[in-house]
Parts: sequence; structure tokens; C-alpha cells
Amino acid sequence: MKINTAAFVMSNSEVSKCPNEPLPEYAFIGRSNVGKSSLINMLTNSKSLAKTSSRPGKTQLINHFKINSNWFLVDLPGYGYAKVSKKTKGVFQKFITEYFEKRRQLVSAFVLIDIRHEAQKIDLEFMEYLGESGIPFAIIFTKADKVGKTKVPQLVADYKKQLLSGIWEEMPPYFITSSEDKTGRDEVLNYIDTINQDIFKNPLPI
Repeated sequence: MKINTAAFVMSNSEVSKCPNEPLPEYAFIGRSNVGKSSLINMLTNSKSLAKTSSRPGKTQLINHFKINSNWFLVDLPGYGYAKVSKKTKGVFQKFITEYFEKRRQLVSAFVLIDIRHEAQKIDLEFMEYLGESGIPFAIIFTKADKVGKTKVPQLVADYKKQLLSGIWEEMPPYFITSSEDKTGRDEVLNYIDTINQDIFKNPLPI
């Protein structure tokens, strides 16, 4: 897939106020400081479409970006904030949950995982929630450039082992990425494009 246009459309905290268009949406979410904004900018070939920050948890709204005028990339707040109050966490959790459970345009989620770390409880619990809710998702391992190509296969194998030791019978689709050298960019975009081609043949009943 070639990205011809990528434009910010809106930010909000109410699912009812999200764009009312019958276009497929792909939601990107992960723990704070997983490199989500950098990944989004890499995928869209932009330097500043998604705002990056050294402060984890900067994304605190549902952000919609229209790509090629025919699908939405949705940047969701991270989970596991270290520096916000319990009340604020509750608000975030509420509209994230509402988005996943009520947004009919949602086609797939992408759960971002820092490849440098072993499987974290909060990530496993979130993926379990998606599975139990019947929400399709894929895993995007980020920051592959930080560990070296020779270590990537073993790190993925270790993660897969931990994932399959729980409720999962098979590994969800996954991608290895690096925002620094654009590793995985074509694979992620082609995955989205393949799904879109099927959807465009059978438009979403919105």
C-alpha cells in the first residue's frame, strides 16, 4: 500500500462523536512509552502526524487520522500510565472500552509490544480482553533496532511461548517493526490493504 494522504481529522473522548463515516478503522494501542507515535509517523511517512513526547501517556484522547481518504488510523491512549491519577485512569479505561465495544467501524486493533521486554501481565490481560470480546487484533513488536536482528527471532519465540502458555491456542498475526529504519512498514500496510480490499467489496453496514 502506498500512502498518498494522511490527515488529522479529530480528537475526542466520546465514541459517539467519532467520525460518522462507513470507513474501516484500525486502532493502535499499547503501554505507555512503547513507541506508538513514532510507529504511526513511520507508517504514514510523516515526521509529525502523531505527536511524540518523552513523557509517557501523552495521548489522552481518541485520535482519528484519515489515510488515503478511504480508511482511518486511530491512535488510542495507552494503558498502564505511571503518572496519572486513579480517577484519570478510570476515565481513559471507560472510553477505550466503549470504543472497542461500540465502534462498528473498527476492523482490527494493533497491540504494540516493546520487543525488548518479556511478556507483561498488563499486555496479556489486554489481549485476553480483546479475545474474549471477539475483537480481531494483531501484535506489533516495536523497537527491533534496539536489540539487533540476530536476537529478534529468539525474543519473539520467547514471547510466543509465554502467550501460548495462557488462554491462546495459536499466536495472533504479528509484525516486527522499527521506526528508526522502517522495518515492517510494508508488511503492516499490506496487511491493512488486504483487509481493506475485502471490505471494499462488501462495505461496512454502518
